[in-house]
Amino acid sequence: ELLYEMQKQVNDLWQNLLYPVARANETDGVIYATCEMKPSSKIDTDKPQVTGQVLFRQHYSHGRLEAIFYLDGFPLDNNQSSRAIHIHELGDLSNGCDSTGGHYNPFRVNHPRHPGDFGNFLPKEGKIRKYKTNLLATIFGPYSIMGRAVVIHEQEDDMGKGNNKASLENGNAGKRLACCVIGICNKNLWEAKLPEVTDKKKR
Repeated sequence: ELLYEMQKQVNDLWQNLLYPVARANETDGVIYATCEMKPSSKIDTDKPQVTGQVLFRQHYSHGRLEAIFYLDGFPLDNNQSSRAIHIHELGDLSNGCDSTGGHYNPFRVNHPRHPGDFGNFLPKEGKIRKYKTNLLATIFGPYSIMGRAVVIHEQEDDMGKGNNKASLENGNAGKRLACCVIGICNKNLWEAKLPEVTDKKKR
């Protein structure tokens, strides 16, 4: 119990020092964040021009992270492969998605055990509509993903089974199609999108 209380106090300190705006935006102990996806300025024009949003929700301060992936712009061909989605270290889009750095890897472990290794997503009819829970990444504390980037890759993540160095770093997921920077938002976006991604008839 003492360790739990100490961890909560540390999280409180980080929350107040780094993201004081979150307190004013808190609703029933829940924080919301959004990432407005845009195509990378460095990809060829014949590549998918992916847009949309990745939304996050987490109960303060020990709840598990939830995410909504609401993305458009993929080929309409349903025979295409899945696309890898990861959190990258930097929220720097000055050189398109190439300047977001490598995978966010605060614990210096191999892929796919980074907190933002979300795995593969199979587009259907040019869209990704997915709701995920119990994610390892967090909005709170010293390992917060706030201000970092979400990146959509051209290829499928090999989940660290590619028998080479790149596989253990990034899953050989290929070029970066689109990216966005994570920032705090209100609950309206989440509430608008959640029914659509959780209704199986629409997925």
